[in-house]
Amino acid sequence: MNTIIKLIITAVAAFGISKLLNPHVEITDFTSALIFAVVLGLLNLIVKPIISLFSLPITILTLGLFSLVINAIIVLIADYFIDGINIDGFLWALIFSVALSIVTSVLESIFISKE
Repeated sequence: MNTIIKLIITAVAAFGISKLLNPHVEITDFTSALIFAVVLGLLNLIVKPIISLFSLPITILTLGLFSLVINAIIVLIADYFIDGINIDGFLWALIFSVALSIVTSVLESIFISKE
């Protein structure tokens, strides 16, 4: 049940942030946001550990800040696979991914119980 709640929270956060960052980040409708949340979850599950493993030395050198770049890359990959999303470039993907991380963290701490 928590997984479904997390997907809905991610979709709502992504849709809301896209409205704030419009026209640089566009999500056409909430269905595209839900598909984005599912694809993002799958990419975080499968692709992100591989990228993180290969970029471990640079992540250590930058004291973990390179993980923000990895998150932006994952968002751009999700943008590539979904037609209802358009992100203008790497900088906007970076801004979007940081904002998405912050907003989803706050919303998950409010709506998901620790039990």
